[in-house]
Amino acid sequence: MTRPGKRLATMGSAAALVASALAPLQLAGATPAFAASYEWVALGDSYTAGVIPAAGDTFEYPRDGCERTDRSYPQAIDRDFGSLIELTNVSCGAATIEDITSSWQRPVGRDLPGSPDPESPFPFVPPQSDAVKSGTDVITVGAGGNTLGFADILFKCLQLGGSSGGAGTPCKDELAAGMPGRLAKVSTEYGQMLAKLHERAANAKILAVGYPTLIPQDTSKCSYNNQHQFLSITRGDLDWLRKDVLEPLNKAIEKSADAHSSTTFIDLYESSRNHSVCDTGKWAEGIFDSDNRMALVHPNARGHRNAADHVTSAILNTIAPN
Repeated sequence: MTRPGKRLATMGSAAALVASALAPLQLAGATPAFAASYEWVALGDSYTAGVIPAAGDTFEYPRDGCERTDRSYPQAIDRDFGSLIELTNVSCGAATIEDITSSWQRPVGRDLPGSPDPESPFPFVPPQSDAVKSGTDVITVGAGGNTLGFADILFKCLQLGGSSGGAGTPCKDELAAGMPGRLAKVSTEYGQMLAKLHERAANAKILAVGYPTLIPQDTSKCSYNNQHQFLSITRGDLDWLRKDVLEPLNKAIEKSADAHSSTTFIDLYESSRNHSVCDTGKWAEGIFDSDNRMALVHPNARGHRNAADHVTSAILNTIAPN
């Protein structure tokens, strides 16, 4: 549910939002009241961490295998805010909801099919929720896709679509019956995660970040066997993935967020609707990016910039005066 407060009228650039929102709070020569004391913790999976080269370069050395990149939305927002907010970013590629709530995770780095990460195996990292403290002011969390098993579903659809020569809905035919159970698991674990985060930081505002549009409404935009799009996934299965997998995933996250009074759902789906993997101005890469590097359907830097603008607006609504 959205906490009452001033809603910003326009998105614009995050930097402009910061400047306009903070100006009324500052006296001449004074430092904003929340400077150096407003604490933000970013949790999530690869759609938060960045992971792929098209979302920037990894910046942490020695690497921990989580593959946080410098153009991912937490890092973009951190640059916009500067010293006004202290960011702790513990998002990690391949993280499940349980990895955020309670499980130690073994990061995989850039361990791609046919190309294992030369620095793996990486040490286990603690549950991401451990980074949340009693004094944390805002928590962003983007998760659910790995609990749903989206990567496994994607690879199965690639395999079956290749075998079918692009015809029919072979992936839907094999996997549709299990989808309600997968979505129910996401809903249950997401609610448990939000309860855990609230327990660790009772006064924090939680921003549940949804997933962007990946597949266009009109799948005729997608070319079969185009490696920069969805390669061998059939158009019929792309329609199924959009309608019965990805859109319900966002709905499950939104419903869980609405059930917790301290949580606001951040919708990235609508704003990215015309920027799918198959659109000209794409905000997410396909199986391979434009430089033929494996991307496995993840947001690029433009997609993260869009997420940064929406998350910035929500953060400012938590710190601007009512």
